[in-house]
Amino acid sequence: MRTVRDPLWSNIHVDPLAMRLVDTPGFQRLRYVRQLGLAHLVYPGATHTRFEHALGAYHLARRTLAHLEECGDLAHVEPAGRSAVLAAALLHDVGHYPFSHALEEIGAPNHEDVARPIVMEGEIADILSSSLGRDVPALVFALIRGRSESPLQGLISGSLDLDKIEYLKRDALMCGVPYGEIDVDRLIDSLTVIVDPTSGRSVIGVREKGLAALESLLFAKYQMYRNVYWHHAVRSATAMYKRLVFDAVRAGTVNLATLASFTDEGLLHHLESVSPGQLVTALRDRRLHKRALELPAGELDEDVEWIADDYERVVRVENQLADDAGVPQGTILLDYPVKTQMLGLDLPVLRKSGEVRRLTQGGWEGTINLPKLADELYRSARWLRVFVSAGAKVDSNRLRDAIRTA
Repeated sequence: MRTVRDPLWSNIHVDPLAMRLVDTPGFQRLRYVRQLGLAHLVYPGATHTRFEHALGAYHLARRTLAHLEECGDLAHVEPAGRSAVLAAALLHDVGHYPFSHALEEIGAPNHEDVARPIVMEGEIADILSSSLGRDVPALVFALIRGRSESPLQGLISGSLDLDKIEYLKRDALMCGVPYGEIDVDRLIDSLTVIVDPTSGRSVIGVREKGLAALESLLFAKYQMYRNVYWHHAVRSATAMYKRLVFDAVRAGTVNLATLASFTDEGLLHHLESVSPGQLVTALRDRRLHKRALELPAGELDEDVEWIADDYERVVRVENQLADDAGVPQGTILLDYPVKTQMLGLDLPVLRKSGEVRRLTQGGWEGTINLPKLADELYRSARWLRVFVSAGAKVDSNRLRDAIRTA
């Protein structure tokens, strides 16, 4: 075992196979991809990377598998299947683009799909195949993509996956905010493998004693989205970055297919050299666009979802608004975070009586209605915003009407 010192988990013990994966170029690139994209422009400490997050997820996977083994829950899981879970926890972000998830919002392929050739071909695939078996790269990718038949799939992708627990704790620590308090020990101690009454399959679930800890996870997610991930200045920088990359792709100076090979600084340097202009300079100098209009999701109809889902249309509307206002294109930017399942809670719960029920069925005595609360919190955290460059004069009523009629 190798020991890696970590500010969050202290000592992370890395086995020889995992160390070989860590030493590959595909994994080492994650040292230079920030976990929180452009959030460091608001929270200066948020310069941590996907590299240490991936090691943390691997660490939690080791802890969780040890717990499940002690409980006898891994009796029907082959050793290769357990090793595949550890590898998937370590490799789940190898396909990530520079600056986090932003480029997926302009239509770039999902980072999990980008991981396919990295995991299924080349050095990483050779290490997995030679050490664990020829079919293991496919098992690992299926876990990363959320399509595995393994009963342990929920540890890698699901309502209570280890990735979420890790990044919420780490992001809160590095941003210096008190919002990521999660009872990690209680959550892991509550995890179990049970038969889902809906599908009849063995899946990861939670014992009833863990519901209070699950509440801590829900509130941590809400607070982090509201105060960090969807902070207005973070979203302004993200909107500028998205438009900058989109324009470069449309101009042919950046290839969408190769974006995931860049590091954060590598991509910015490339954009400065091939697409110099006001946006990239303003982003470098932290001259962020300011809010001209913001509306909470709770006050909006579903007919504005196109702002989150159709970036081509967003750019057309941004350009039209800029032309109407007599300002340069790129001066006005629309932003509505993608409607994720970030607060989704749908997993089986093992009750003290031995009954298994899904959390979404409700009727939990002595607890709040977590799925209903999750939806309400989600709507209050999400805002539609219009950003304009500093000094631009834009009528907010005109913006509001244009968005509703676009």
